[in-house]
Amino acid sequence: MTGVPDRHPHDVLVIGAGGAGLRAAIAAAEAGADVGLVCKSLLGKAHTVMAEGGVAASLRNADDRDSWQTHFRDTMVGGKLLNNPRMAQLHAQEAPDRVNELEAWGAVFDRTRDGRILQRPFGGHSFPRLAHVGDRTGLEMIRTLQDRAVAAGIKVYMECTVTHLLTWTDRVRGAFGYWRTSGEPVVFAAKAIVLATGGIGRAFEVTSNSWELSGDGQALAYLAGAELIDMEFVQFHPTGMVWPPGVRGLLVTEAVRGEGGILRNRDGERFMWRYLPEDRRNEYAATDEEASRWVEALSAGRQTDARRPPELSTRDNVARAIYTEVKEGRGSPHGGVFLDISYLPAETVRRKLPSMYDQFKDLADVDITAGPMEVGPTTHYMMGGIRVDPETGATTRAGLFAAGEVAGGMHGANRLGGNSLSDLLVFGRRTGEAAAAEAAGQDEVPQVDPVQIRAAMDDLAAPFGSDPGDDPHRLHEELQATMQSLVGIFRTEADLHEAIGRLAGLHARWPSVRVSGGRTYNPGWGLVFELRNMLIVAEAVARSARQRTESRGAHSRIDYPDISPAWGRKNSVVRREGEKMKVTSSPLPSMPDDLRQLITSE
Repeated sequence: MTGVPDRHPHDVLVIGAGGAGLRAAIAAAEAGADVGLVCKSLLGKAHTVMAEGGVAASLRNADDRDSWQTHFRDTMVGGKLLNNPRMAQLHAQEAPDRVNELEAWGAVFDRTRDGRILQRPFGGHSFPRLAHVGDRTGLEMIRTLQDRAVAAGIKVYMECTVTHLLTWTDRVRGAFGYWRTSGEPVVFAAKAIVLATGGIGRAFEVTSNSWELSGDGQALAYLAGAELIDMEFVQFHPTGMVWPPGVRGLLVTEAVRGEGGILRNRDGERFMWRYLPEDRRNEYAATDEEASRWVEALSAGRQTDARRPPELSTRDNVARAIYTEVKEGRGSPHGGVFLDISYLPAETVRRKLPSMYDQFKDLADVDITAGPMEVGPTTHYMMGGIRVDPETGATTRAGLFAAGEVAGGMHGANRLGGNSLSDLLVFGRRTGEAAAAEAAGQDEVPQVDPVQIRAAMDDLAAPFGSDPGDDPHRLHEELQATMQSLVGIFRTEADLHEAIGRLAGLHARWPSVRVSGGRTYNPGWGLVFELRNMLIVAEAVARSARQRTESRGAHSRIDYPDISPAWGRKNSVVRREGEKMKVTSSPLPSMPDDLRQLITSE
């Protein structure tokens, strides 16, 4: 390893090249900033490509009764009113412009008969709201944003892992990392940094997330002194593949249910009616006949007053229902339930859900036009994350911004499907513009601390020590098993206490992790630093979950099964104090009366 790292100064450095990172980089560049974009993998390989169902925006193309106000209400109700109301408002108001902008940049959406962007239904949305490209929407979004970023001349650093944020005079001034291709260190000095690194799925055993999502941004922000909020709210998507074992957890898009897919247990019962929340039951079809009328109207492109099928309840509710069916012995042969769309014409299924057709045919030898799929819950999305300002994406640490899944506040206790893609468009743009403005206010080239760089280089070398130590892969397996079994869909005080104890033991072993081989494309070496990050976010999830003594959204406590009005007015807050993690709470931002009226009026 060389003694002097490569150095690449920029006005704005964006870490993460998924949808949020690309949109932030484009906005910063268009605002006149010199922008660097770092991605852990290759450009175009971001996890955003796995977002299949669509991007939520009240375009009113499928139903002219939709509006930003209804989208806001759906988002807040779906999030159990724990959302930052200003973020939910900005998201609902600006999402249509961001989708239309994406189309103007070359995104090719599916079309209505009269040529407008087609929209499909999703769980928790009052109207068909998801603009889509079959079931490959995220892929089209990344293609479009990537082309725009390259055309803007943004400097891209691929296969680069950031391991440390660098501070100077009480603000973040840069980042330190290494090239995966060579193992050599690299330093990025920056006047403003945007974190857009996605979620934490690899901290769990069963996940829909790709290998890149290891809580890097959340952990880097925490270590740099920024606050995290609402880390207990981890979304378990109701439908991931359960068979064969090699693809367990792979996402089965909600678009299957949005297009009319039916959930049944091993007895053939359409069970979701039994799990509809009492206070929302009137929003869903009461019979098979009414649900069928809704599907027929959808297929014909007609508006309808028929209520949506029970399978389109919110994700937290559907995931708990499937988990319960399996636990009580009514599951499918491989530990899931059946999802069936084969009653629709085969050509319709292949046209609407081409990726799902290929996925099941190639990986499970199942023809979804001829029979049901087996599905079960999979760790999918982090609603909590870095605390940010709603308008700008600024964190509680000067010079540091965040956008997309890595940021908390927008989705509250449970995210509605499709809101993630519109979230990253709306707040990616806002955050990029704010970071460029922050950089413009800094007069000089940012200084980076040579002492911090030397310490970071020592950290990189430490896993190659000659003394015996733990295998990082073994520690990772123990971490995943702990989170899956003790901090999963249902939680208890005893389980969470045990999880925190196990995580403390793993954390104590982490400094003695050792790897062999060279530094070039060494996955074990890379896992060492990802493991540090996953241990931090796992502890934050477990401690926040133990603190919140209620059940709300994706956080379900068996020992506290009801919603607590007192907890509904509080965010969980995680901050670093010395070498210890402190978990407290803070009041939820107040909601203006005009927005409150949108929620209370029926």
